[in-house]
Amino acid sequence: MRFDIITIFPGFFAGALDYGIPRRARAAGLVEFEAHDLRGFTHDRHKTVDDRPFGGGEGMVLKVEPIYDAFTSLGVAEKSMRDTAKETVILLSAQGRPFTQTVAQELAAMERVVMICGRYEGVDERVSEMLCDREISIGDYVLSGGELAAAVIVDAVVRLLPGALGNPDSSRFESFGAEDGGAAGPEDGPPRSTYGSGGLLDYPHYTRPAEFRGVSIPEPLLGGNHEAIRQWRRRMSLKKTLANRPDLLNKIAISEEDREILDELRFEPDTEA
Repeated sequence: MRFDIITIFPGFFAGALDYGIPRRARAAGLVEFEAHDLRGFTHDRHKTVDDRPFGGGEGMVLKVEPIYDAFTSLGVAEKSMRDTAKETVILLSAQGRPFTQTVAQELAAMERVVMICGRYEGVDERVSEMLCDREISIGDYVLSGGELAAAVIVDAVVRLLPGALGNPDSSRFESFGAEDGGAAGPEDGPPRSTYGSGGLLDYPHYTRPAEFRGVSIPEPLLGGNHEAIRQWRRRMSLKKTLANRPDLLNKIAISEEDREILDELRFEPDTEA
């Protein structure tokens, strides 16, 4: 898989993608990243990439010409000729659709992802109309530019590539995962180290020591009762989702057992509903 990132700050990515899973995936030949300096595709001595907006207003707008020339230089297919099952072009914008785990999974199936990092007041709308398949935002807030958003997307996508993680199940059984939250592993063996969230937030995790400064890990995790562990993990996943992201509960299938747990949690004094 290949990422091409068009930006006025290519040096930003020299640090952001040189650590952790992105670095290991690149070293293993699973992915390529390249940041391209937009100023290298200008044709005036000042290397101008922006101009004042038509109609007036504050700020400056990134020009369409250097971005188009960058596409031509990189050999990106025209929008009408693009095989969007293999290649996609993204404009990172506060006006874009939300970036989610589902979108990350869609991008992980691509062979090439091209990202344009917006800056200043915005990007000439003709960039989106003529060149981009989608606009993406990583949250309901405004960043100084799209570079941080691009790094977030790269990290989220790369960890989904086969071979990027030491344990392939690590990207399946976690927050926002699509796996069945009730899956408990083989009937004659221990439960999975993690359960598929089924669209919920992940449950809390603990490791050694079993007690630290008088605080012990939850009792169900100390024994070998697999069903007790399953029930505790599901309850904690529901509790964390109810407290931090109650909106997710309206987007997933809730079992009768889950409903009973949620009813109990709503009356617990320490639960933020």
